[in-house]
Amino acid sequence: MPDFHSGKDLLKLCRSKNKKISDVMREREIENGAWTEKEIKIKMDKVLSIMKNSAKTPLLKPEKSISGLTGGEAKKIAEFGKTKDSICNPFMNRVIAYSMAVLEVNASMGLIVAAPTAGSSGVIPGALLALQEEKGLADEEIERGLYCASAIGYLLMRNASVSGAEAGCQAEIGSASAMAAAAVTELMGGTPAMCLNAAGMALANMLGLVCDPVAGLVEIPCQNRNALGALNAVTCAQIVLSGVEFPIPFDEMAAAMYRVGKNMPVELKETALGGCAATPTGCSLKCSACEQENTEGK
Repeated sequence: MPDFHSGKDLLKLCRSKNKKISDVMREREIENGAWTEKEIKIKMDKVLSIMKNSAKTPLLKPEKSISGLTGGEAKKIAEFGKTKDSICNPFMNRVIAYSMAVLEVNASMGLIVAAPTAGSSGVIPGALLALQEEKGLADEEIERGLYCASAIGYLLMRNASVSGAEAGCQAEIGSASAMAAAAVTELMGGTPAMCLNAAGMALANMLGLVCDPVAGLVEIPCQNRNALGALNAVTCAQIVLSGVEFPIPFDEMAAAMYRVGKNMPVELKETALGGCAATPTGCSLKCSACEQENTEGK
């Protein structure tokens, strides 16, 4: 399987071989990687298992982070979604709860899959696991979605960035949202071109999002933004699957995102010197978090 270095290359491979993005990525890993087909399957099974645990355990057993800034939010959302006052349908509520749950696990030093980063680790499981339950999809189908997502992540790492320190939160949550959008689109029958279109749209919707973690911790506003990224992914997939196209190609959006990130001031790239982190309340929360961590360490 020839390698691909752009979305255009990827689409060309899909068309020439009449394969889905997930098929092309899986074959690339087998032929160009260091693992056998069996080893790759074992690793993918483990990835999905970790995603499920991190998305669902906090709904049953919430755990506070060491800083005390987060913990228990996902369970509250899941329970509220069952009431008559909920404004979301069960699917959308699960997207929110699952994506935020993963960030609770991350903040409490639990095991997550950094896809593509720890700070954006809730986006893909939030979207895909909620979709699995909504549509009754088998694990094998969700794993195909993960291969599709990984192809988008590979292109963004190669041609742009997935680092908040380098290009802002748009590079973390935005990239994760693009990966999830492509995966959802493929799982729901979209063509490779539609998958890339949804991924590009997801990047456009997140363009300019800054990285401003309160107290320098991956908790606030990161947890809520994971929910936003997962919902954005589902929204973009829905739009594209309905036949509405986003006019700017994925490769151009990836390049635009990277340029925007490079132009961001350093205060807005994971330094906790701007945005939410620099508000009076954000600064006071930093003091509270430091005090909590010092107490825990004694």
